Amino acid sequence: MSKEENLIRKPGEIVFSIFLTVFSVTAFWQAFAISGFTGLSTAGIFPMLASLAMIVCSLIITKDVFAKQPHKMSGFASSLNEILPITLIYMIVLISAYLLAMPIIGFVFSSAAFLFLSFSILWKKPIWLSALLAIFSLAIIYFIFRTIFQVVLPQGSLIQGSILQGQF
Repeated sequence: MSKEENLIRKPGEIVFSIFLTVFSVTAFWQAFAISGFTGLSTAGIFPMLASLAMIVCSLIITKDVFAKQPHKMSGFASSLNEILPITLIYMIVLISAYLLAMPIIGFVFSSAAFLFLSFSILWKKPIWLSALLAIFSLAIIYFIFRTIFQVVLPQGSLIQGSILQGQF
């Protein structure tokens, strides 16, 4: 990145830096609620110090962002496209659908669909390769969590009472 590019504000930088500052102050407030300033060895002192460092850094970042020149094409459409690209929108929709589908069709089927669609969208390789990788990844995840850690994975309301219940 050249020095000139470093002096130009990117779309969304102001909003993000202000959000970062508000988040840091909220974290400090929550840390203060743990034990207040009652002593240096209380439970809340380390979270307060960490969030105080976040506040200082976010204020410095915000000051630097406001000092930069606005981007030449700082229109709403170009800003939105840079902040929220179409791939990110696809992934947000996929994750939302995954969260909604898991209680209905269970961990195995919803995870298989999520992994397959994610690999297909992000990796842009042949469909059969995405399917193979999704099945392989799911087998490893299932083995680790179900067999090694013995985690009970969601079965889904559609599978309960079926012959597949003991399998997945």
